[in-house]
Amino acid sequence: MDAQTGSQSSDSSASTVRPPVHEPEGAKLSRVFLRRLRPFAPFFALVALSLLVGAINPRFFEFNNLVRIANSAAIPLVLALGETFVIILGSIDLSVEGVLAVGSVVISLLVRNDSNANSLGWIGAALAIATCAGIGCLNGLIHVKLRIPSFMATLGMWFVGVGMATLLLGGSTVRVLDSSIRSLALARLFVFPLAVWVALGALALAWVFERYTRIGRYVYAIGGGEDLAALSGIPVQPVKVIVFTLAGALYGLGGLLAAAQLGLGNALIGNGRLFFTITAVVVGGSALTGGEGGVLNTLVGVLIIAVLANGMVLLGISPYVQQAVQGLLIIAAVALSIDRARLKIVK
Repeated sequence: MDAQTGSQSSDSSASTVRPPVHEPEGAKLSRVFLRRLRPFAPFFALVALSLLVGAINPRFFEFNNLVRIANSAAIPLVLALGETFVIILGSIDLSVEGVLAVGSVVISLLVRNDSNANSLGWIGAALAIATCAGIGCLNGLIHVKLRIPSFMATLGMWFVGVGMATLLLGGSTVRVLDSSIRSLALARLFVFPLAVWVALGALALAWVFERYTRIGRYVYAIGGGEDLAALSGIPVQPVKVIVFTLAGALYGLGGLLAAAQLGLGNALIGNGRLFFTITAVVVGGSALTGGEGGVLNTLVGVLIIAVLANGMVLLGISPYVQQAVQGLLIIAAVALSIDRARLKIVK
């Protein structure tokens, strides 16, 4: 009786097994094509946005306007390059504004200015960038040694940086009188300001670091899976410290360009830069979950935001509406960059 029951049970379970569903070949090819096309979506969005704005207002494609867009994108590109490596690592750096403020203030105090007798020129600029790199290194050490999430560690350093900059100047502003520093914003090479060429040089060096150095490959490995990277023998903690140090140096370079552009240094010079920086990285296609993206993606993201901002000005859109559009842009970018099929829980 038991054997008969078992046999019936076995036959019943076998009869409930459904045959595998075969996906149509056309649908499979379409899905593969869309997956391969996805990394280029930000570039196509940039082209479409440019054509749309140009169709509404032809002045967008005037050469002088394109120069203005390139100039407005120079500082955000330098800052976003530093943030890119941190985000690929699977972390985030919120200290951008504080570190940039320290960089601009130190530069303004060390080069020829209206506050003291210092006149160190480019040596002062190098010392300021080194100071910012040191702050970035401290960010990394706090994160890995004290095991504090990068979000909180760098958030605290943001306010420390602004406080340091305020303390150095006593809440005042120092004018930069060094002509060689100011030339970064005022002098031009092949029509474009020198700041644009400095930003492109930083982009080239960052691309070489990303593609052709061992640490650059380690960054992707850690972002893709820190546990597996550690088991593979990758020195996770030293790489993280190096990446945060590099980010700090790039923020310092951004501080140099900002001081040259505005002709001054103060503690509030970085206000609003954090939003643009993280938005550009995410809009360009670098996933906040880490392991995906790159500096060329960030270039596209910076240009998308610069073109959008320039286009809204040309179209006479209210600044308040512009802020709302930028807020919607970052929400949409994050939504598109996250593979929700792989996320079981969202906190």
